[in-house]
Amino acid sequence: MNNRFLPIGIQDFEDLRNRGSVYVDKTHLVYKLVTEGKPYFLSRPRRFGKSLLLSTLEAYFLGKKDLFKGLAIENLEKDWVQYPVIKISFGRSSYESHDKLLAVIDNILSEHERFFDFEKKSDDSAVRLDNLIHSAYEKTGKQVVILIDEYDKPILDALYTQHEEQNRQELRSFYSPLKDCDQYIRFLFLTGITKVSHVNIFSGLNQLNDISLDKKYSSICGVSESELGEYFMPEIEALAEEQEMSLEETKAKLAQMYDGYHFTHDVEGVYNPFCLLKCFSANDFGSYWFESGTPSLLVKTLQNQPIELTNIVNGRLANENQFKNYDPDSKNMLPVIYQSGYLTIKDFEKETRLYKLDFPNKEVEEGFLDVLLKKFITVPYDDIGLEINNLRVALRDKNLDRAMNIIKSAIADLPTVVKKDMCENYYESVTHLMFRMTGWRVVSELQNVCGRSDVVVASKDSVFIFELKMDKGRPFEQVAEEALTQIDENGYSQRFAVSGKKMYKVALIFSSEGKGLLGWKVKE
Repeated sequence: MNNRFLPIGIQDFEDLRNRGSVYVDKTHLVYKLVTEGKPYFLSRPRRFGKSLLLSTLEAYFLGKKDLFKGLAIENLEKDWVQYPVIKISFGRSSYESHDKLLAVIDNILSEHERFFDFEKKSDDSAVRLDNLIHSAYEKTGKQVVILIDEYDKPILDALYTQHEEQNRQELRSFYSPLKDCDQYIRFLFLTGITKVSHVNIFSGLNQLNDISLDKKYSSICGVSESELGEYFMPEIEALAEEQEMSLEETKAKLAQMYDGYHFTHDVEGVYNPFCLLKCFSANDFGSYWFESGTPSLLVKTLQNQPIELTNIVNGRLANENQFKNYDPDSKNMLPVIYQSGYLTIKDFEKETRLYKLDFPNKEVEEGFLDVLLKKFITVPYDDIGLEINNLRVALRDKNLDRAMNIIKSAIADLPTVVKKDMCENYYESVTHLMFRMTGWRVVSELQNVCGRSDVVVASKDSVFIFELKMDKGRPFEQVAEEALTQIDENGYSQRFAVSGKKMYKVALIFSSEGKGLLGWKVKE
């Protein structure tokens, strides 16, 4: 353990190898990429190793054979050829203004022009890139390798600003030579968080092979379950000792916290590598993904587009087109949430070709629910954690009046980001969110032969069945009795009868005018 170096935050393959860092060998997949195809696109969430993958490809195409000693590709590649490489990374800056994008593009092109000893002949970025590709080809006599990291960042940074369309147009023009220069290109690889349909790069570059949902490359970024045991047993053992847990308990906790990503169906789960390494470094199970910041794309979209929370917090079925491509003009939030890494593929129905999407693991679930609560309830920012803890204690103590008063204060009024005609879904979703963050087992829309119960919360010795109703101008007592009758007549409590737990049936009545929780009635 003393001689092992964990590459936390290291995105440069050469630096990683020279330091003797622990490296999860992905070079067999690199070899498969470079020998079986040419133009690729890969979408993965942040902190998943996309930049390291591109750096590995760069080292391979630069013919740095010594860096790959002892790795799988050493036995696969017989002829190491050095190619001219143009590497473009937009991760180095932020792009809230069009001028900033122009400056970064100019700097990137200038660096490559100096490297290839090529004189700048135009101020047009597309012309310069075209000339650069031709120049590198003519100077070396070899086709050019082009690697583009975070291609979409200039678009996402400028979303919902006056510079959004300017940045789209600029990138559309800048990327245009990538198709026209096809005969001079040996290999082309683009990475990003999203596949933004409106940028039109993908309609122009229709030769790109999108491997984001390709089973062969599902684990090309991240750490698979089998790789965890192969490469990190010393760290797992040290973590188990520090946490006073068995090896099996430690592995189960690691999986619960950081595993669960599936980038297609019927494949091995993948761990977030950044969070895994941070956990091993700290010898503690922390929420490391959110320590590095909440993705700006999610925050901006939540601020600018009303949302039906039930489409997120309860899991859902979707076809591939509903979550694969993000259209900034659409109100469909699913691609943003999936591609940002908050949801992942959990199941697939072959007959209907529908994917089941849900949170990948506990760390992401808790972090996302926390983001939503801070955006969608009226409790002051610093009080949210306290209120959730109070809610948990109230349910533990079966103090339903206290629990309901906490919910009432949290959603005293309808936030401006939620439309009034969406308030029923909003109330149900936020109530579910608050219960879910208590740590008790929570199920929404639990199916019964006679219908669906709205929210069911189970503690160690109690089951709370909540039926949510809108008043629609009717008297409170009438609506409350209707809700309790519905729980009894539809037999919502029957499946819990054999548990031996104390049963509580609760009617929650909300204002149809967006004025929050009007009252509640409890039946034991």
